[in-house]
Amino acid sequence: MIDLRLLREDPDRARASQRARGEDVALVDSLLSADERRRSSGVRFDELRAEQKALGKLIPKAAGDEKAELLKKASQLAADVKAADAERDAADAETQELLLRLGNLVHPDVPVGGEEDFVTLETHGTIRDFATEGFEPKDHLELGQLLGAIDVERGAKVSGSRFYFLTGVGALLELALVNAAIAQATAAGFTPMLTPALVRPQSMAGTGFLGQAAQDVYHLDKDDLYLVGTSEVPLAAYHMDEIIDAERLPLRYAGFSPCFRREAGSHGKDTRGIFRVHQFDKVEMFSYVAPEDSRAEHQRLLEWEKQWLTSLELPFRVIDVASADLGASAARKFDCEAWIPTQGKYRELTSTSDCTEFQSRRLSIRVRDGKQVKPLATLNGTLCAVPRTIVALLENHQQADGSVRVPEVLRPYLGGREVLEPTAK
Repeated sequence: MIDLRLLREDPDRARASQRARGEDVALVDSLLSADERRRSSGVRFDELRAEQKALGKLIPKAAGDEKAELLKKASQLAADVKAADAERDAADAETQELLLRLGNLVHPDVPVGGEEDFVTLETHGTIRDFATEGFEPKDHLELGQLLGAIDVERGAKVSGSRFYFLTGVGALLELALVNAAIAQATAAGFTPMLTPALVRPQSMAGTGFLGQAAQDVYHLDKDDLYLVGTSEVPLAAYHMDEIIDAERLPLRYAGFSPCFRREAGSHGKDTRGIFRVHQFDKVEMFSYVAPEDSRAEHQRLLEWEKQWLTSLELPFRVIDVASADLGASAARKFDCEAWIPTQGKYRELTSTSDCTEFQSRRLSIRVRDGKQVKPLATLNGTLCAVPRTIVALLENHQQADGSVRVPEVLRPYLGGREVLEPTAK
């Protein structure tokens, strides 16, 4: 959530942010009105309680008609205090409910617009010309089947559409990617974490995933637990309700977890293969930093993502995601999109978001700097979303005979293999 004081001082900034996101601008005014009622009812409650306490001191000293009059007044005051208390609680509840619906304030440098209004910041690597090499590239599913690496038919039989098995060298390739990604993150100073896949509602809501993203979340009604769509959720909630000494910052974690997403609204999109699936594994970077350091940390997370994709020898571009395509928690987001030869376009492989103080306020995570205690900033960045990375690796490093060249960074984790060979012709 955002700082209510900031909202009161500069409501136009919040209105502009909502407008840029394509969200309800009137929400800002409703929130300001609820906040005013909350504050005024709080003042009235305090005044009535003070009057009630003062009256309570007079009653024992009074007698006769005076005491009777004071007791009558005390009875009325008790009713007024109770009503004011209820009014204050109702206004506070409404304020909190509206505040939780408001997205983070969009960074002023974010391009305004929808999904296609991003700005390309950088392009890396060289796109292969398969025609010049003399063969038509196969897509990742055909390659995965030749390699004995991907089985979507049995995935659908066992679990339904958008599920899959990674088999043989496919399973080994996932383990290689995860180990290589964790090795890079550890070398960069991240603490490796294996995180829970199920979280309580306050953890999911605190990270901002029960708003606009709620339709993509799996909920276990019987247990009132949520399956995470990213380890960002448990990593953000890891320090929930804690005060962290400033000397400990930055805190950086690299979480590995399964991820579960309904992919609501994606019907008919990326139905072939394993590009868009309901369950996948991912290595996620997560940082806690002082608020004034969040922009610099955001650039650092992006550099680590670029280092990873460069080590995999993938052609990719970096985009500045447009305002209406941001998640509720993100003030700014950069995506790294790898070239997918058979699609003839770049597709998202990693993203990194600066969530400023939005999540820490919701999760009550603060930093103590001397005598000052204040919210800190949180940031997240995908290092390796396994299925999409496998898609990009297979398609970009394929050879004419259906084999796939292994980038050097992965070879130590694949027993020194330089090439993945087809098991079927």
